[in-house]
Amino acid sequence: MTAPWWQQDAAGMAQAVAARDVSATALVTACLDRIEQTDARVNAFTAVLRARALARAARIDAGLAAGTQAALPLLGVPFAVKNLFDVAGLTTLAGSKIERDRPPARADGLLVQRLEAAGAILVGALNMDEYAYGFTTENSHEGACHNPHDLARIAGGSSGGSGAAVAAGQVPITLGSDTNGSIRVPSSLCGVFGLKPTFGRLPRTGSFPFISSLDHLGPMARSVRDLALAYDAMQGPEAAAAHTDAGCAQRPAEPVAHDLETGITGLRIGVLGGYFADNALPEARAAVARVAQALGAEAEPVELPLVEAGRAAAFLITNAEAGALHLDNLRTRAADFEPLSRDRFLAGALIPAAWVARAQRVRSRYAHEAARVLSRYDLLLAPATPCAATPIGTERFNLNGRDLPLRPNMGLLTQPLSCIGLPVCAVPVWGAHASLPIGVQIIAAPWREDLALRAATVLEAAGICRAPIAIL
Repeated sequence: MTAPWWQQDAAGMAQAVAARDVSATALVTACLDRIEQTDARVNAFTAVLRARALARAARIDAGLAAGTQAALPLLGVPFAVKNLFDVAGLTTLAGSKIERDRPPARADGLLVQRLEAAGAILVGALNMDEYAYGFTTENSHEGACHNPHDLARIAGGSSGGSGAAVAAGQVPITLGSDTNGSIRVPSSLCGVFGLKPTFGRLPRTGSFPFISSLDHLGPMARSVRDLALAYDAMQGPEAAAAHTDAGCAQRPAEPVAHDLETGITGLRIGVLGGYFADNALPEARAAVARVAQALGAEAEPVELPLVEAGRAAAFLITNAEAGALHLDNLRTRAADFEPLSRDRFLAGALIPAAWVARAQRVRSRYAHEAARVLSRYDLLLAPATPCAATPIGTERFNLNGRDLPLRPNMGLLTQPLSCIGLPVCAVPVWGAHASLPIGVQIIAAPWREDLALRAATVLEAAGICRAPIAIL
């Protein structure tokens, strides 16, 4: 029996639309119906663009009938974006109450435009932590996003809606942002594939900022090939006349989808120990062990020097930049922030400039040490989260005998990597926890996303990593 179209991955959907085995309209309608049937329980979407999506699908179908529509890599594939991406006609909320007063965006964000240029069809905007500051997507303005694999548990954050929408079978591809772990944490907890590219690889024009020196944008998906197709579609420099993102490296596109099956023969793969093992519960360590064995990683743990200092520096930089960004609203509309966000932003606004300067020096030194480690290894492995998804409303958790606040510490293992801009693919492992997925980070040197995705492809082919659609 053939599975319903909404259960296919994006690559399979695009091939079917190009071959006219299914119309783009039927495909989009199936995904819109799935959203309508499931989102009251998941709460992944904050806006559904039914009319826009169906109109675009009809244009694709008409072009195919006339023989004028090219067979694009994501032809007819529905996707959705975290609600900090600009979408023409929608107010860019960034998970907040305050931004609701802004006028609607005049144009789609650049990465939205690039995905649609590759044939994809935008169907909506997604739930997130307020101003991307959190790891649980328990948003007080929109309501908590629920993990599709256990609706009583968190989806992770801050791109929680992006992870949940893929896991729920609502769309095969979503876009998220990752400043301190906000793609990798929900990928881990929702059991989907996620890619945080090298800092500066993808332009951020047309997205609401959190921390300009740390913000990354990237895809989340149902399969590794979907991740690669979306990533390839979004690569490349901004047009010179429109170049507004100072953090964009303006690097030429380096496509990866055609090399996914190259394998990992000859690659030297290490497992990060020390800090990364100490801050992981048994299920997270077990997931890494399964991945390490499948990839033939070296048994001796690898130490990453200055990792704790690097994370501390990232915390200071995050709070200081966020406090400065939101200072005006903190003075005039403090009551409209979520309490936890408000308190952290206020604290950040009080951090002395000398502390921030010192944090940037520590960050630079830590990046140098990480580069030395990556000169000896092609890939490194680490847990993506300390534990599997926790119940919604959990305030604290026990991490190897330490009682810690949950919300900041779900990013314990991701923050030290994003603060130095390394590319990371998060892959979902089942079986390490009794009933839930948990992710592993595959870390590469800058600009070597291809190696991380090749390793992820090996794991997916072996059945070690997979992203099944939740039963809802």
